[in-house]
Amino acid sequence: MSSRIKDLRALEPDARLKAVTRATGIDASSAFALSGETVLGLDIANGMIENVIGTFELPLGVATNFTVNGRDYLVPMAVEEPSVVAAASYMARIARAGGGFCVTSTEPIMRAQIQILGLSDPHAARARLLAERDAIMDKANAKDAVLVDLGGGCRDVEVHVFPETPIGAMVVMHLLVDVRDAMGANTVNTMAEALAPFVEEITGGTVRLRILSNLADRRLVTASVRVPAAALDTDVLDGTDVAQGIVEACALALVDPYRAATHNKGIMNGIDPVVVATGNDWRAIEAGAHAFAARSGRYTSLTTWEIANDGALVGTLEMPMALAIVGGATRTHPAARAALDLLAVSSAQELAEVVAAVGLAQNMAALRALANEGIQQGHMKLHARNIAITAGATGTDIDRVANALAADGDVSVTKAKMLLERLKPS
Repeated sequence: MSSRIKDLRALEPDARLKAVTRATGIDASSAFALSGETVLGLDIANGMIENVIGTFELPLGVATNFTVNGRDYLVPMAVEEPSVVAAASYMARIARAGGGFCVTSTEPIMRAQIQILGLSDPHAARARLLAERDAIMDKANAKDAVLVDLGGGCRDVEVHVFPETPIGAMVVMHLLVDVRDAMGANTVNTMAEALAPFVEEITGGTVRLRILSNLADRRLVTASVRVPAAALDTDVLDGTDVAQGIVEACALALVDPYRAATHNKGIMNGIDPVVVATGNDWRAIEAGAHAFAARSGRYTSLTTWEIANDGALVGTLEMPMALAIVGGATRTHPAARAALDLLAVSSAQELAEVVAAVGLAQNMAALRALANEGIQQGHMKLHARNIAITAGATGTDIDRVANALAADGDVSVTKAKMLLERLKPS
């Protein structure tokens, strides 16, 4: 399969869906689910969350051109913000000049935390827990024989002592669990809750919290891209200048948390839409990403950009990525299942690797724009369609008004209404 689909942007939505269906070979039911036509019925929605009164839709787009670890992917993205899908696709096309994105990931290890209070000697309690490590792991694994049969299960135990907290000393035991292709929250929470009595027996303390951590720092993904300077050439700028501008723009995010927050939000502009489209927990990914960005005690950039000796631009993104291809909404939501079919990933780790590549592409797009023409030029051109619709444009008038707004440089509802008036038959 090739992720290059010529002139996809110029097609109407139904024609785009047909093109994507042909390129990926997904079946008719998956194609229908991706179309969004009454896919999530109230009966399914009512079983997913509480107090359901309806459903809420987002546009579902497909990012093209992605090559990750030598394989092409068409990437589903559910997002309301203009320019995100276009920017990711464009940067992925540029990245192809250097072979695309190279991504590695660690095993899908999640943490469960068990908080122990009321200890007169927390360090002695820590030692007793570590001495019972094997027994603790055996009891944890007994709670999920299926996971163990699939090659997962509890891999290790850590014990942390906090001598001074607002409620006195406490010990926190961590279960490190390989959750395979699941996100893992239910698995590790069940293990932690089951172990509470045994932990109290070992330590003589009282267990309070028994819950996973969304700082999945043992479940990391690292994406990199190497782009020849010539691939960054524009009509008015040399690629070497563009590359230098990207490096200099990233430097501010590395040293300044005010810039880093917006810089990392741009990364998540690419990541969150894929996470949402596949029915995964985007709040968990956000929490883990920002906690990881502050792991040194200072909030900083999740990416680094530099110029290689040969002049190529090299970017790297490292962050936690706790994703699933089984369980939860990934299986109950028809469109989420279809999105996974479209991606054709075989494991949660592969999904995480593709998602990280999209995040790195989105970051490159934002830095490229910021360091050169500015973020608004391209963004407002795409935003003009939203303004045209807000002003009342329909059908072919949407693009006519949007193009005129962009050309005039006045992307406002007032201007759009004036243009609509001119289009009315006299």
